[in-house]
Amino acid sequence: MEGLKLQNFQGGKPFMLLPASSVLCRSSFRTRRECSLTISVGCREFVGFTIRKEREMQMTTKASVQPVTKEVVDDKSKDLTTSGDSIRRRFLEFYASRGHKILPSASLVPDDPTVLLTIAGMLQFKPVFLGKVPRQVARATTAQRCIRTNDVENVGRTARHHTFFEMLGNFSFGDYFKKEAIRWAWELTTIEFGLPADRLWVSVYEDDDEAFAIWHHQVGVPVERIQRMGEDDNFWSSGPTGPCGPCSEIYYDFHPERGCTDTDLGDDTRFIEFYNLVFMQYNKKDDGSLEPLKQKNIDTGLGLERMARILQKVPNNYETDLIYPIIEKASKLANVSYFLANDQTKTQLKIIGDHLRAIVYLISDGVVPSNIGRGYVVRRLIRRAVRTGRLLGIKGDGRGNPEGAFLPEIAEKVIELSSQIHSDVKSRESRIIEELKREELRFVQTLERGEKLLEQMLADVVLKARENRILPCLAGRDAFLLYDTYGFPVEITMEVAEERGVKIDMNGFEVEMEHQKRQSQAAHNTVKLSVENDEEITDIISDTEFLGYETLAARAVVEGLLVNGKSVLQVSEGSDVEVLLNRTPFYAESGGQIGDNGLICTESGKKQKSVVEIKDVQKSPGNIFVHKGTIKEGVIEVGTEVNAAVDAKLRQRAKVHHTATHLLQAALKKVIGKETSQAGSLVAFDRLRFDFNFHRPLMEKELMEIEGLINGWIGDATLLQTKVMPLTEAKEAGAIAMFGEKYGEQVRVVEVPGVSMELCGGTHVSSTSEIRGFRIITEQGIASGIRRIEAVAGDAFIEYVNARDNHMRHLCSTLKVKAEEVTTRVETLLDELRVVRNEVSAAHAKAAVYKASMIASNAFPVGSSKKIRVLVECMDDTDADSLKSAAEYLIAALQDPAAVILGSSPGEGKVSLLAAFTPGVVDLGLQAGKFIGPIAKLCGGGGGGRPNFAQAGGRKPENLSNALAKAREDLVSIISEKTR
Repeated sequence: MEGLKLQNFQGGKPFMLLPASSVLCRSSFRTRRECSLTISVGCREFVGFTIRKEREMQMTTKASVQPVTKEVVDDKSKDLTTSGDSIRRRFLEFYASRGHKILPSASLVPDDPTVLLTIAGMLQFKPVFLGKVPRQVARATTAQRCIRTNDVENVGRTARHHTFFEMLGNFSFGDYFKKEAIRWAWELTTIEFGLPADRLWVSVYEDDDEAFAIWHHQVGVPVERIQRMGEDDNFWSSGPTGPCGPCSEIYYDFHPERGCTDTDLGDDTRFIEFYNLVFMQYNKKDDGSLEPLKQKNIDTGLGLERMARILQKVPNNYETDLIYPIIEKASKLANVSYFLANDQTKTQLKIIGDHLRAIVYLISDGVVPSNIGRGYVVRRLIRRAVRTGRLLGIKGDGRGNPEGAFLPEIAEKVIELSSQIHSDVKSRESRIIEELKREELRFVQTLERGEKLLEQMLADVVLKARENRILPCLAGRDAFLLYDTYGFPVEITMEVAEERGVKIDMNGFEVEMEHQKRQSQAAHNTVKLSVENDEEITDIISDTEFLGYETLAARAVVEGLLVNGKSVLQVSEGSDVEVLLNRTPFYAESGGQIGDNGLICTESGKKQKSVVEIKDVQKSPGNIFVHKGTIKEGVIEVGTEVNAAVDAKLRQRAKVHHTATHLLQAALKKVIGKETSQAGSLVAFDRLRFDFNFHRPLMEKELMEIEGLINGWIGDATLLQTKVMPLTEAKEAGAIAMFGEKYGEQVRVVEVPGVSMELCGGTHVSSTSEIRGFRIITEQGIASGIRRIEAVAGDAFIEYVNARDNHMRHLCSTLKVKAEEVTTRVETLLDELRVVRNEVSAAHAKAAVYKASMIASNAFPVGSSKKIRVLVECMDDTDADSLKSAAEYLIAALQDPAAVILGSSPGEGKVSLLAAFTPGVVDLGLQAGKFIGPIAKLCGGGGGGRPNFAQAGGRKPENLSNALAKAREDLVSIISEKTR
């Protein structure tokens, strides 16, 4: 055979240089002029190359391959690279060449309220799979960033578990199905990526004979390498009801020499599942029965990290080029060699490598550390990484600065590797680094104390368990103390406790947590889908045409009526109703702007006039506007022609506040920095609310500067410009995307020339002069790293100023001063009030000391070798400060050694307790803080303090006498034991 050139599957330049010698070939003809070969050169096998005939040839089992040029040699590195970036690119291009639209990864913060984070590649397509939103394309392919924390304890311990990973997927929305999905998966795997066919195993659902037949008869997988598996492994279901279907998975065999007998595909030492094909073909009904879906879909997922491990021939996902450079950076900071390290050190380095990827991409997508929801997920990962770094011996920033932070150093490497994953990460680098540094240093401040306290708690638990011959268990309240006071995520407490063989009372922890639930568990491994049992509105109602940018009134036709979610044909006066129109001037709530109010009316004539008062408009999947209101008059029917009219005054208020929100974001970026970004908003009729990322409260001068800028822009009377353009063009022009919004290929851009340009579908004023005025009402923190500004503009601004003016008039009248004298007068009154309060406190303290002098004689001696004076008394309703004065008097009067315990009930439902020990008592090993805590718990409270002085409180004064009796008994017992 002469003149052979080896080419990639899709053609193009030759890329493989083979020696001019005999080559063993196994052929399979594709066309008369083309065949696919498995070629062995020496001991190396190349799979799936295409041989193109350039002259007449005959196929034999031997072929002479001619030398090729240097140009061909250079092409090899381009087409056969196995880097993670290349695998991602080749996957997407493979499916693009088969009619799939390459779509961008969705944010890690999903629109879907049923999940906390984006956990699967199919999540962004959920509305399409449900039939709620019409498909934009028949076929799609994505490289989706995903986060899963449900098995975080396995990270670093196994070869494949991660919190952050990329899922490469191809999707069909009612287009192709099993045959094509299976064939293309095989071609991708064996031809594009070149995996040996005899290393691949396949699993199918136990009853899916169709998939089995395709794999065996059409693809050619031997029967012995196809396993039928049960529902738990190979049947995908979104929940108790909804879309579902069988799965088929492809596994790579690392040890084919073990044969095909008694093979377990779940054996991680031999196999790795890297490609999952879901055939979404059924709807599971309430009774558990399955009915075929009208539209059969394909949802696949190929784990990028897993494929990289296979192609790069490394023992685990962590040693691929996707993660290892991060591990290498951490190794340098810890001054250890990864490949020379023991298993424990390797695990710790893997944890840091994994967690830093998740942390960087979460913060980049707008998640900031907090104690709830997504914020808790990222805070937990940051703190887990910090603690792991300390276990590795990383001090400070790892570069000699003991006061520095090391996570930002490692994050720089993650950002460096991000260019092909998410290009926006690099532009957000400074915000990511700053957030990481701030969170790490904040945690380090309490970490050391928390670690010491936890170690002491665990030691006490283990000792007590040995004495009582029970299993050691840390109380839930102690775990909560670590969480609430020292910032220890309970999962870290559990890990440390597990290392000591101690369990945690999680029921007790949950009780103590109250409303602070561990929301990270919401980031579970299931995407909930459902198909309505009732009539599918989206099947019978077309998208609503929105006219509200051009007009506030329009004629329309009632296409549907809903009462309590049920479709009806007619609704009468007094009923709440949801009205679906074919066209509407009403704005539906989105982008932070609330829905319009107004009226939907029929004209009076032969039929009775009807009036529906609309109080809210929402947008359902499929872009159908749902007008929610109450029928004030008459009857409304499906098919009726109506007049839809928006309340013009309320719409103007919304427009004013929406444009003011854009100006506010622009002013914030000018005053506190371009890195600040929107984290949420509300555009209402009476106010606007804007949430943004920032690490500290704004200073008064900054707020004044922001107000000054905005009011200046309002005075400029700038005309707004609105355009519709391609998304890529809008981003290139510098338009800012709004928080939480999804955009199509065409977007609406609202620009205040020279000030602001944002992607926005909301309604806006024509000129900034319509805003009239702007005033910030409040600025406050709502979560760690998240600030909130509430403000008013337009009519709401005028109303606010008038109300403040009325309050000032009333204040001036009450104080009998002029407006400019109010501040001075109030300060004078406050000074006078402080003097009076101090006098009252001093009087209470004197009274308490007097009471103390009366009870000092009640002290009694305890101890055989050393007499210690003990006093335990109730001081009625004495307040906490006065109780302290009484204790100080008694300690001085009784002299060393002495121990004083005092209690009181200063108000309804209140208990105050105090313990004061002289140095002689403390030297015996008694500590006031530790002693008073258990006593306070008897009164429904707690507390602590120094070894010589501690205060506590409670909520059950009815238990005070018993608590003091217990204190007297324990104090006598302990002192007697210590002084024998």
